[in-house]
Amino acid sequence: MLRQRVVTALVLVALLLAALTAHSQWPFALLMLVLIAAAGWEWARLNQAGGVLALAMGTAVGLGCLAALFAGWPVQAPPAVWWLASGMWVVGGFVALRAGPAAWPQLPQVARWVLGLVAVWAAWLAAAHARAVGINFLLSVLCLVWMADVAAYFGGRAFGKRKLAPSISPGKSWEGVWSGMAGVLLLAGLWMWIDIRFAVDGPSLYSRLWQSLGPAGMVPSLLVLCGLSVAGDLVESLIKRAAGAKDSSQLLPGHGGVLDRVDALLPVLPAALALLTLTAP
Repeated sequence: MLRQRVVTALVLVALLLAALTAHSQWPFALLMLVLIAAAGWEWARLNQAGGVLALAMGTAVGLGCLAALFAGWPVQAPPAVWWLASGMWVVGGFVALRAGPAAWPQLPQVARWVLGLVAVWAAWLAAAHARAVGINFLLSVLCLVWMADVAAYFGGRAFGKRKLAPSISPGKSWEGVWSGMAGVLLLAGLWMWIDIRFAVDGPSLYSRLWQSLGPAGMVPSLLVLCGLSVAGDLVESLIKRAAGAKDSSQLLPGHGGVLDRVDALLPVLPAALALLTLTAP
């Protein structure tokens, strides 16, 4: 299992780096399209769509991404898209988590399908747009989610006492959440120093927020993004628990499915782009 995890991780990192550093934005957009289409297929399966129907839904997500790509949205998407997607996550995520796993299957099946497919499509569009903004900006958003997750894991193991959502993810604690937020604030300080000292292709998320909103605006913005990363993780855990599944699929040997790897990114990517609209000159 460990060998599978390592090999899969190395392959994914190699593909990501090659796509990110390509002169054109297309390789990254297409790589993310494949992953997001797979995530759409996984979402459909977790929500009781049959084999052919789930495949059709994953294909529909991929075609939706292609349509947006040819329309030029990854470069110039309407700002309302980011705010609508973020609002959907804030409201929908709160309602779903408050209701718990038992209530999720009671929602109309079509509504569950549509919500999930729109969420993964919006995440693809946000990732493609972030790449167009700049590699440094995109990496700063991705690393925010990864730092929040890693710091929460170690902080939870060291200090965790109060359970965050025991009926959904028993291993998560409030102390882990605070540790993740602290880790992200430390990362922000380090990244802003890197922006100043090294040649980068553009400002990171952290520098943009600091320059436009100041520390009083940057800090709460980053804490909101951390909270959304936790919400994305918990919502996927809720759906898997409602479906009686351990992983979203077995597409990534040793890692489960694509949703298992990108769940926290689904709400954070659109929210980061929403915040970017506040920093525009």
